[in-house]
Amino acid sequence: MDSMRKVGERRFDLIVFDWDGTLADSTSIIANALQEACRDLGQPVPDSVNARFVIGLGLADALAHVAPDLPIERHPELSARYRHHYLARDPEIPLFEGARELLDQLAFAGYLLAVATGKTRAGLDRALRTNNLHARFHATRCADEGRPKPHPEMLLNLIARLDVAPARTLMIGDTTHDLELARAAGAAAVAVAYGAHESAGLAASAPLAIVHSVAELRRWIEANG
Repeated sequence: MDSMRKVGERRFDLIVFDWDGTLADSTSIIANALQEACRDLGQPVPDSVNARFVIGLGLADALAHVAPDLPIERHPELSARYRHHYLARDPEIPLFEGARELLDQLAFAGYLLAVATGKTRAGLDRALRTNNLHARFHATRCADEGRPKPHPEMLLNLIARLDVAPARTLMIGDTTHDLELARAAGAAAVAVAYGAHESAGLAASAPLAIVHSVAELRRWIEANG
């Protein structure tokens, strides 16, 4: 616990986490639910790369990307089928190994912690309850509460609510949407390559670092946070 930097030596005051693919090991379940929803409606089934690409976006943007030829009036059908397949497996989604311990360590060290996610408020609240993490975060922001990623609104909202300068804020996420969000908000970013997007795509957005496990993320924060 004492390996984190002391307050006066820190680069960041606020650490904002994405949820799916960053703290929760849910990317394969989300991608599969999108694929099955497209199959249910007779749409071309996106491959795994395209299905994973949209993770982190708001649901409307994600559905438009994976089923571009589906008339917009049928999007509610696609959304309903996606939710059907996703919710069937939602209870089995675990946190990544070491994620809970990392959050505990950051909280003990005095960092402000937040979540900026493409999930709905209902979905995030359910995940926080399931994992008993509601009390761990000082603030959270979801895609259905404003403009979704990669627009910076949700991160700017968290920065304003917690009264922290953008330059003292670190965004941690597994997609280029997270990295674009951070850049547009004037915040720093670290990418995790164990989630939805691969290292090559993440590198193009020039994060401070790309890490490949929660343990590596913890070591980076200890040295640089």
